[in-house]
Amino acid sequence: MPTYDLYARNPGDSCWQVPATGAARFSWEYDDGRDRLLALYQKGKDKQWDGQKRIDWDLEVDPYDPLGTPEEAMTLYGTPHWAKMTDRDKAELRRHFASWQFSQFLHGEQGAMICAARIVESVPDLDAKFYSATQTMDEARHAEIYGRFLHEKIGMLYPINDNLQSLLGDTLRDSRWDMPYLGMQVLIEGLALAAFGMIRDTTNKPLPKQILAYVMQDEARHVAFGRMALRDYYRQLTDAELREREEFVIEGCYLMRDRLRGVEVLENFGIPRAEADELSEHSEFLRLFRQLLFSRIVPCVKDIGLWGKRLQQAYVDMGVFEMGDSSLDQLMAQDEEIAEKLDAERFAAEERERVAEVEEAVEEGQRLTG
Repeated sequence: MPTYDLYARNPGDSCWQVPATGAARFSWEYDDGRDRLLALYQKGKDKQWDGQKRIDWDLEVDPYDPLGTPEEAMTLYGTPHWAKMTDRDKAELRRHFASWQFSQFLHGEQGAMICAARIVESVPDLDAKFYSATQTMDEARHAEIYGRFLHEKIGMLYPINDNLQSLLGDTLRDSRWDMPYLGMQVLIEGLALAAFGMIRDTTNKPLPKQILAYVMQDEARHVAFGRMALRDYYRQLTDAELREREEFVIEGCYLMRDRLRGVEVLENFGIPRAEADELSEHSEFLRLFRQLLFSRIVPCVKDIGLWGKRLQQAYVDMGVFEMGDSSLDQLMAQDEEIAEKLDAERFAAEERERVAEVEEAVEEGQRLTG
């Protein structure tokens, strides 16, 4: 079924055009590069995988409870609206919220694919071009997987959120070659990683857990790439140039925080926009969710050298300043470990099934010949 037939709201024009600015840069130095970045490039090649084969698409998913979301986590829980809803209404609400979340993941992955391709084009160093080429393939795979999950398992999509689209547009329109790194690798990817991780660690549904664990294994490399490249480059910038980038981060973080309300879903259930905003703002679960989503962004921003007073104050105002001391390396190691453990468990279960089939066949053969 065409995607347009599955949208819960009219997404508008099927093609969003963002005018490209900035130079395409070639490098004629082919025998030089940063060892850390070349090692990451090698890892990016080694870790390529096929989303059609690695993920068990035969696993059943209930579209009305695809993530096992508890009632207490629903924005309307405890409100008069919730009291009036039937069980069928609540199931439909779960479906819409899961569709909205994974639709934003899907649109963000397409944005990441385009930003990675832009980095290949505009970054001056060949080692960074090499790695960005592997990331472009990663992001294409992620968009493919999220798109398949939404089409085949939930049967519904939502258009890109206005704030996500605004940040993505600002990132792509900027002519400075480092801005796709900053907007996508640090802000959008950092927030996505935290969102993926929260769902991965709380869902009791095996298919979305698989998808998120394997995507996060890739994304951890992407954030590491952005940290390496920007940390090296930002050491060379003037205070004024650093402040410009900090202003971009501040505006982007507010946009990302406001992106996470999901008011589009509530509007589809007949709740006026102003009331939907109010309910989302005062939802205790969403407040905690929004705060934890900065667990990957704040330490990364600090690590690459953007830590001026105004940026620090913005993080104080958001209530996330203390996250600057978190260990990104530890979080990424955990992402890698979880994906590998999931693979090991799946392969062990498949091996047990094969052994059981062989034993059953042997027993059947002995019975027939005995």
